Amino acid sequence: MVLNSIEKLIEKYDNGETTLKEEQQLKNYFSKETVEPHLEVYKNMFQYFSISHEEQFTKEVPLTPRNTINLYKWISVAAVAVLMFGIYIQTSGPTEAQREEALLAYNQTMEVFNLVSSNFNKGSESMNALNMVSTNFTKGADNIAYLGEFSKTTDKFLKTN
Repeated sequence: MVLNSIEKLIEKYDNGETTLKEEQQLKNYFSKETVEPHLEVYKNMFQYFSISHEEQFTKEVPLTPRNTINLYKWISVAAVAVLMFGIYIQTSGPTEAQREEALLAYNQTMEVFNLVSSNFNKGSESMNALNMVSTNFTKGADNIAYLGEFSKTTDKFLKTN
């Protein structure tokens, strides 16, 4: 009877459905010297739990409060520095000469791109002519294959072999 109830408690324990009182019954049962052979696996587990429950952390933990006031001071100094740097960058923009130089470079670059584009267009027109020749060549090859099939058919029809 006791073995049957222990097996039911183990099944509930494996499913995570036991209460603290039921777990204490399991610990008491597995703390005995003699346990059923098919339950030996659980004996080691519950012995480990009872031993580890007795362990204590003995190292002393220092509980000194952090000095957060200094941290906030440094954060505020960093925020002001970032803000001042941002304002400096916005006010010190490029001069008029730098703007004209950049515009000249942009215009020259656009001229080069237009020249390259026109040469590419000329090359693609030549490719279109080659494509048309290739298409006509393919049509001719198809017509020759058609004539070959026509010749085979007429040879069979006229039995000229």
